[in-house]
Amino acid sequence: MNKFSILPASPTPQMFDMNAIARAPRLGERTKQKYQHEVDRYIQTGAKLTDSAALESYAEGLKSSRRSFFKAALRIMTLDFEKKLKANASPDNLFKTQAALLRIEAIRSTVTVVTHKGSKAHNWLSQKQVTDITALCPTTLEGRRDWLVLGLLLGAGLRREELVSLRFDALKEQPMKSGKMRTVLEVTGKGVKTRVIPIKAILAERISFWRKEVGAGLIIRARGDKKHTLTQSISTISVFHIVRKYGAKIDRPKLAPHDLRRTFAQLAFDAGVPITQICTLLGHESVSTTQKYLNLAIDLEVTASDFIRLSE
Repeated sequence: MNKFSILPASPTPQMFDMNAIARAPRLGERTKQKYQHEVDRYIQTGAKLTDSAALESYAEGLKSSRRSFFKAALRIMTLDFEKKLKANASPDNLFKTQAALLRIEAIRSTVTVVTHKGSKAHNWLSQKQVTDITALCPTTLEGRRDWLVLGLLLGAGLRREELVSLRFDALKEQPMKSGKMRTVLEVTGKGVKTRVIPIKAILAERISFWRKEVGAGLIIRARGDKKHTLTQSISTISVFHIVRKYGAKIDRPKLAPHDLRRTFAQLAFDAGVPITQICTLLGHESVSTTQKYLNLAIDLEVTASDFIRLSE
């Protein structure tokens, strides 16, 4: 007998498919891991996925980002369950199906995420700071790797997850209108969406030289156990620490990888690149997301406080 043909008064935890997240379309592997991790941590508390009170209490203790992941994971799992319920609905179980659907909807709405409105101060680097921070990388093997970390975050606007999974075969040549060839990166980002990012010649050259030195495979790699060696993979946490290290050297100790992505967008916008193109290069779904990366709300060059005469 199909387990959906006779429904209980409320859904049971066993009815949720724990593989629903892994099967979710348009989600990157890193995102799936974050969602699954939050579900696993909740289950480890001994609470049930069908216990609305426990879900609400657990979510209240989470940071905003983790709560968002947990809510998204619940949404995927409950929608998967809904689909199966509806597919197995019949005149005999219609009322129980409707009751179960209402309870599923209640479970999904239990975890709430507050969206902060207004604007906040973001970290951007000036063009001089971009030059300064990339000039700090030493000529050692690790230093040349670090230059590429900074160069790809600043010069291509990559996310950390995109950076650590970027391979040498992402480097491609495409013809411009003039007929000349331009080096681009073919990047797979969120939602398993592929986008093309043109890069500067110096960055392309550095990547090509780096490939001759370390061989094919991943571009950015972690330091190996032996001196002067690199492994085949690096974590996003390691990328974070690399950026922090060089940020401290230019008196920006709280600099983060995403700040370099914002810098890519801000400097491009300041130079006159259309926001629609910046949106495409960043892999955003809409221009409204890109606008949040840019200093559009407040003019820092001429603002109200410039005209207020304070005593000295």
